[in-house]
Amino acid sequence: MNRILHVGAGPLGQRIISDLVHREVGHLVGVVDINPALADMPLSRLVPSAEDRLRILPSIDAVEDWDTIDAVIVATTSDIPSGAPLYRELLSRGKAVISTCEELIYPWLRHVALAEELDDLARRCGGRILGTGVNPGFLMDALPVYLTCASRSIRAVSCSRVQDASLRRIPFQQKIGAGLDDEQFEAKVKDGSLRHVGLGESLHFIAHYIGIPIERWEEDINPVHATRNLVCGLGDIPKGRVAGVRQRARAYHDERVVVQLDFQAAIGQDNPHDRIIIDGDPGFDLTLAGGIHGDIATASIIINAVPRLVEARPGLHTMATIAPPSHWSAAYPRR
Repeated sequence: MNRILHVGAGPLGQRIISDLVHREVGHLVGVVDINPALADMPLSRLVPSAEDRLRILPSIDAVEDWDTIDAVIVATTSDIPSGAPLYRELLSRGKAVISTCEELIYPWLRHVALAEELDDLARRCGGRILGTGVNPGFLMDALPVYLTCASRSIRAVSCSRVQDASLRRIPFQQKIGAGLDDEQFEAKVKDGSLRHVGLGESLHFIAHYIGIPIERWEEDINPVHATRNLVCGLGDIPKGRVAGVRQRARAYHDERVVVQLDFQAAIGQDNPHDRIIIDGDPGFDLTLAGGIHGDIATASIIINAVPRLVEARPGLHTMATIAPPSHWSAAYPRR
């Protein structure tokens, strides 16, 4: 059983910790969060199933016995530059690092130099690092790539994810702009604080791993307006206000769309689903009715990927370079 240090005790981090403890598939040896209000707090106050002895450490510097740690789960930032100092520290100690950082699922799109630096550091020190989650990380990148293994030729890939964000955690509802007016929405899009992080990374992940060359790509983002009065964790959303976001990315080759991703998440969204269309020989049209619950799935994918990353060669990894993760539990241990 891998001994795990967890960094980041926000809502998603708490879910990961709770699932990790409940499933008994890893031994939680410590939790770190830089929020001063959480320093030295018993973890069981946030996650009742956690051991009473565990207290939240205020920084990575407070970790005393690194020899007792096999892997580190990081659930903090969405961008690589913000997380880079922590990644460097963990990789220099030769640890396996699995992060929810969206940009890390395919870091060569926006941060080539940082990606090469982290890969080199991991290789030299015996560490490993992987960014993953449900989306990005699985539904709109790894899963469609896995599906193409049954095709002898591929012309295009299209994925859509439509979510009812009423069921998601409050930070996610904030991230999609629920309750804003159009002016506020546009201001947040302009300053970069409102967007689904990772759609471009997913687009390039697919193109890279199935060998489709991209000549150019584009991305747009627009509000989804409430068609009726709604209520969510952030409060009331009157009809006409922003209920969520629609973000699309398209990649072109020979002026033809070869990869297209369509992400929509809104409070009260009708007909939630996940859909993958493989235009190939043979082709596929896979729809997951109701869609996959993002928070539950992200925690599950993170936990299920830990042993695969620990087993992998040192270096910077993606979901296409480790052995495919699968569900596991204490009742059915891996061999």
